[in-house]
Amino acid sequence: MYSDPMQGDDDLVIVMTTLPDQGMATRLSQILVEEHHAACVQVFPGLISTYFWQGEICTESEFLLMIKTLLRNYDALEARLRSLHPYSEPEIIAVPVIAASQGYLRWAIHSLNRERS
Repeated sequence: MYSDPMQGDDDLVIVMTTLPDQGMATRLSQILVEEHHAACVQVFPGLISTYFWQGEICTESEFLLMIKTLLRNYDALEARLRSLHPYSEPEIIAVPVIAASQGYLRWAIHSLNRERS
Protein backbone atom coordinates (compact mmCIF):
# COMPACT_ATOMS: atom_id res chain seq x y z
CA MET A 1 0.00 0.00 0.00
CA TYR A 2 1.21 3.52 -0.79
CA SER A 3 0.82 5.80 2.20
CA ASP A 4 1.22 9.56 2.33
CA PRO A 5 3.69 10.39 5.13
CA MET A 6 1.63 13.48 5.93
CA GLN A 7 -1.39 11.36 6.86
CA GLY A 8 -1.91 9.90 10.32
CA ASP A 9 -3.46 6.57 11.27
CA ASP A 10 -6.70 8.25 12.40
CA ASP A 11 -7.13 10.10 9.10
CA LEU A 12 -10.36 9.33 7.28
CA VAL A 13 -10.13 7.73 3.84
CA ILE A 14 -12.73 6.70 1.30
CA VAL A 15 -12.09 3.33 -0.31
CA MET A 16 -13.90 2.60 -3.55
CA THR A 17 -14.62 -0.69 -5.26
CA THR A 18 -17.16 -1.87 -7.81
CA LEU A 19 -19.34 -4.97 -7.83
CA PRO A 20 -21.48 -6.63 -10.50
CA ASP A 21 -24.84 -6.72 -8.68
CA GLN A 22 -26.95 -5.25 -5.88
CA GLY A 23 -27.00 -8.43 -3.79
CA MET A 24 -23.21 -8.65 -3.63
CA ALA A 25 -22.93 -4.91 -2.95
CA THR A 26 -25.37 -5.13 -0.04
CA ARG A 27 -23.74 -8.27 1.36
CA LEU A 28 -20.22 -6.81 1.25
CA SER A 29 -21.42 -3.53 2.79
CA GLN A 30 -22.97 -5.34 5.73
CA ILE A 31 -19.94 -7.57 6.30
CA LEU A 32 -17.52 -4.64 6.25
CA VAL A 33 -19.55 -2.68 8.81
CA GLU A 34 -20.23 -5.73 11.01
CA GLU A 35 -16.53 -6.63 11.06
CA HIS A 36 -15.44 -3.04 11.86
CA HIS A 37 -13.59 -2.52 8.59
CA ALA A 38 -15.91 0.38 7.71
CA ALA A 39 -17.82 3.04 9.63
CA CYS A 40 -20.20 3.47 6.70
CA VAL A 41 -20.61 2.07 3.20
CA GLN A 42 -22.66 3.77 0.52
CA VAL A 43 -23.82 1.86 -2.56
CA PHE A 44 -24.35 3.72 -5.82
CA PRO A 45 -26.30 1.74 -8.46
CA GLY A 46 -26.36 2.35 -12.19
CA LEU A 47 -22.64 2.87 -12.73
CA ILE A 48 -21.39 2.12 -16.24
CA SER A 49 -17.72 1.14 -16.38
CA THR A 50 -15.68 0.97 -19.57
CA TYR A 51 -12.25 -0.63 -19.34
CA PHE A 52 -9.65 -2.68 -21.18
CA TRP A 53 -9.49 -6.32 -20.00
CA GLN A 54 -7.74 -9.32 -21.58
CA GLY A 55 -7.32 -7.67 -24.96
CA GLU A 56 -10.84 -6.28 -25.24
CA ILE A 57 -12.70 -3.11 -24.39
CA CYS A 58 -15.52 -3.99 -22.01
CA THR A 59 -18.53 -1.98 -20.86
CA GLU A 60 -20.44 -3.25 -17.83
CA SER A 61 -23.12 -2.10 -15.42
CA GLU A 62 -21.73 -2.06 -11.87
CA PHE A 63 -22.43 -0.89 -8.33
CA LEU A 64 -19.94 1.48 -6.69
CA LEU A 65 -19.16 1.10 -3.00
CA MET A 66 -17.82 4.14 -1.15
CA ILE A 67 -16.35 2.81 2.08
CA LYS A 68 -15.51 5.23 4.91
CA THR A 69 -12.70 4.02 7.15
CA LEU A 70 -9.46 5.12 8.79
CA LEU A 71 -6.09 4.87 7.11
CA ARG A 72 -4.91 2.41 9.78
CA ASN A 73 -7.66 -0.01 8.64
CA TYR A 74 -6.76 0.04 4.95
CA ASP A 75 -4.58 -3.09 4.79
CA ALA A 76 -7.10 -5.27 6.65
CA LEU A 77 -9.97 -3.80 4.59
CA GLU A 78 -8.17 -4.48 1.31
CA ALA A 79 -7.42 -8.07 2.36
CA ARG A 80 -11.06 -8.63 3.35
CA LEU A 81 -12.35 -7.12 0.10
CA ARG A 82 -10.04 -9.37 -1.91
CA SER A 83 -11.24 -12.44 0.00
CA LEU A 84 -14.91 -11.65 -0.70
CA HIS A 85 -14.75 -10.00 -4.13
CA PRO A 86 -15.97 -11.91 -7.19
CA TYR A 87 -13.50 -10.18 -9.58
CA SER A 88 -10.04 -11.70 -10.07
CA GLU A 89 -8.48 -8.22 -9.94
CA PRO A 90 -10.92 -5.85 -8.22
CA GLU A 91 -10.61 -2.10 -8.26
CA ILE A 92 -9.70 -1.08 -4.71
CA ILE A 93 -8.74 2.60 -4.49
CA ALA A 94 -8.33 4.76 -1.39
CA VAL A 95 -8.52 8.54 -1.47
CA PRO A 96 -7.77 10.80 1.49
CA VAL A 97 -10.49 12.96 2.96
CA ILE A 98 -8.92 16.41 3.08
CA ALA A 99 -11.66 17.90 5.24
CA ALA A 100 -14.54 16.51 7.31
CA SER A 101 -16.69 17.81 10.11
CA GLN A 102 -15.27 17.03 13.54
CA GLY A 103 -18.56 15.43 14.56
CA TYR A 104 -18.49 13.02 11.61
CA LEU A 105 -14.84 12.16 12.23
CA ARG A 106 -15.53 11.46 15.92
CA TRP A 107 -18.50 9.28 14.96
CA ALA A 108 -16.41 7.33 12.41
CA ILE A 109 -13.59 6.72 14.90
CA HIS A 110 -16.10 5.65 17.56
CA SER A 111 -17.90 3.34 15.10
CA LEU A 112 -14.66 1.66 14.09
CA ASN A 113 -13.45 1.29 17.69
CA ARG A 114 -16.71 -0.07 19.15
CA GLU A 115 -16.60 -3.42 20.87
CA ARG A 116 -17.05 -6.40 18.63
CA SER A 117 -20.17 -8.40 19.38
